[in-house]
Amino acid sequence: MCGIVGYIGDKQATDILLDGLSKLEYRGYDSAGVAVNEDGRLQVEKKKGRLAVLAGLLEAEPVKGCAGIGHTRWATHGAPSDENSHPHTSMAGDIAVVHNGIIENFQKLRDLLGSKGYAFSSQTDTEVVAHLVDYHYKGDLMQAVQEALRQLEGSYALAIVSAKHPGEIIAARKDSPLVLGIGEGENFIASDIPAILAYTRNIYFMEDREVARVTRDSIDIFDEYGLAVSRDVYHVEWDVESAEKGGYPHFMLKEIHEEPKALRDTLSPRLKEGRIQLPELGLDEMAAKALSRITIVACGTAYHAGLVGKYAIEKTLGIPVEVDIASEYRYRDPIIRKDDMFIVISQSGETADTLAALRMARQSGAKVLAITNVVGSTVSREADAVMYTWAGPEIAVASTKAYTTQLLCLMMMLLELGRLRGDIDSAAYTEMVGELGQIPGKVAEIIEREETIKKYAHRHYAMQDTYFLGRNLDNAVGMEGSLKLKEISYIHSEAFAAGELKHGPIALIEDGTLVVVLATQEDLYEKTASNIKEVKARGATVMAICPADAGLVSGLSDEVITIPKTIALFMPMLSVIPTQLFAYYCSVERGFDVDKPRNLAKSVTVE
Repeated sequence: MCGIVGYIGDKQATDILLDGLSKLEYRGYDSAGVAVNEDGRLQVEKKKGRLAVLAGLLEAEPVKGCAGIGHTRWATHGAPSDENSHPHTSMAGDIAVVHNGIIENFQKLRDLLGSKGYAFSSQTDTEVVAHLVDYHYKGDLMQAVQEALRQLEGSYALAIVSAKHPGEIIAARKDSPLVLGIGEGENFIASDIPAILAYTRNIYFMEDREVARVTRDSIDIFDEYGLAVSRDVYHVEWDVESAEKGGYPHFMLKEIHEEPKALRDTLSPRLKEGRIQLPELGLDEMAAKALSRITIVACGTAYHAGLVGKYAIEKTLGIPVEVDIASEYRYRDPIIRKDDMFIVISQSGETADTLAALRMARQSGAKVLAITNVVGSTVSREADAVMYTWAGPEIAVASTKAYTTQLLCLMMMLLELGRLRGDIDSAAYTEMVGELGQIPGKVAEIIEREETIKKYAHRHYAMQDTYFLGRNLDNAVGMEGSLKLKEISYIHSEAFAAGELKHGPIALIEDGTLVVVLATQEDLYEKTASNIKEVKARGATVMAICPADAGLVSGLSDEVITIPKTIALFMPMLSVIPTQLFAYYCSVERGFDVDKPRNLAKSVTVE
């Protein structure tokens, strides 16, 4: 969620730290700061607000030095302020720390350190780390960090510098991502690859409970027992330009326009000789036929993708599917069976609650399949099998192309299971594979007609409330459409199963209320039409998202967004596109920062 960058070499560190932090702004933050080592003296500058505030300060009063660490903070302990910003330092100011994650026993450590004379200047959990390292320091920074880590409970990605050790940075990781960039005569630390991609493509991924000593000429990684660890170099194939706007006004619009390509890239390597081939699942016919239950665990947008998967899998394969919100799953004493298929979905592969559910499942003996967009992420490394969504970097906080490629992965998995189990006959399988291949082009058709959606957004952007209605698969998509609208335009929005309307929610409908109706399931057109009549009788304005043949629905609606037709199970990959564009243009009309909505972060790496 927060961002970390570290640099050590022969260049001015501040320029590289600021540039790296700018690449991590998409993660969401409320303050920024740097600590730079200059001739055995630490210089720390940090400010509440956007990175530009810090950059302006450093331009007016340059901080020089060739080794340093930087941070963008998203508040967990203590309100956004200069004092609570990172880096945090020891009382003498000769040790500085930046931290992602949460130190769960920070109050206990704070009390302990306070009893030994340490004074605190912030309300953060992170400051205890700086004082704890100082407490254990006896001349060896690495040893002091290792001693401190033994007392920490919770999650952390840490970068630590000391005025007494100007030639090294110490990095440590537990449950929060951290990568090490390999250069020539310089090396890097970052919480995410884009921060350092302009400088190196060669990366070491740190694993849990590892500590690294980084100098300008070497990177040494050690396990929690202090034993040296050998690590393969990962070479990043994608380039910096893929993480830039490419002429679009916002990353979100760029990423919506990239959805056809993202879908093709995710499908093409797995569509061979008229068949979906998923060797990554590691399933054979016997294992597929023995499958009696599937559990899907995820958060936010990924959870909504899981709901679509549930409807589709149960309808087609007859396998019970349980979908859980990851933040609730681990606290309800779930029943985990070893022979279940356990699926976790996470765009970043670093979502803390999803990761906790994954670990709980593995500890119970279940085999875990991960669907994620980030190669080398923690989820991808800890799962038994991985299905990558080849969506490319997603920078906007509001997820778009990650969602549609997650749906595609679930549909491909459905087809493979159906083929292996014999639940889908050969004719239906051939038809479904053919239709799946047409999805990217049909998404492109919808995007080409975005002016209509833009017009509707201009008409409705000032509304206070809006409601999404749908049945079955359409209800699941409505939940995602509602989330998009509220998270970037701040319009109050809710999604309801259309059949539940008369059980309470209809009381919210009054003159002028916008109701977005998703109607893509032909066998439910009549039922959905009845719900449209109910809300219109109370004065609602109805915007329908439906295929051209849904005359019963479109004829009753005030506004219609027409989408191409495909088989019912695949309609969610099409019907969600108008909801993404509508949310985007409403946010633009309201003058908000589309890519960085308030209070949100791209990768939620704390609980």
